[in-house]
Amino acid sequence: PAAAITTLLLSILISLCWASHAALGSRARVASRAVSHRRFLMAEAAAAASPTPDAAGEDTLVQFIILRRDLLKTMEWPVGSVVAQACHASLAVIWENRADASVAAYLSPENIASMHKVTKEVKGEPQLLTLAEKLRAEGVVHKLWVEQPENIPTAIALKPYPRSEVAPLLKKYQLFR
Repeated sequence: PAAAITTLLLSILISLCWASHAALGSRARVASRAVSHRRFLMAEAAAAASPTPDAAGEDTLVQFIILRRDLLKTMEWPVGSVVAQACHASLAVIWENRADASVAAYLSPENIASMHKVTKEVKGEPQLLTLAEKLRAEGVVHKLWVEQPENIPTAIALKPYPRSEVAPLLKKYQLFR
């Protein structure tokens, strides 16, 4: 379980940190990573938009994470701090639901290296709280992460679900970029 949690954390960090990593490299590496990042985002967008089973006929387990865009733009939080909010929410919902069959399958040894996550955004706190209420009303298991001691709602992470069960509820939200 500790190795699975560590791998999950690293997966989240890698998927959200493209811009920071690119900034550390040379211009050529930045350009190359930007192209790779665009391809990654296009593939993620296509996957997020498709609630249907994959080519093997399986409905892929996916964890959706929703972050507040205003943390970066308006409140000027560092990218790393925003990434940490996604990590906190993701790990919290996984831990709180560790006995759930979908969570166990998502973290299983055969799936740990190919976890699927989709990170979306809302404009700010009101939209995040509205989404949390909508998910609660629909019976979707999630974690609304509230950063302490500031008491600031920053992110929502859903437990892993088959894509077709939750993608329609999150269709209107854009990918976090």
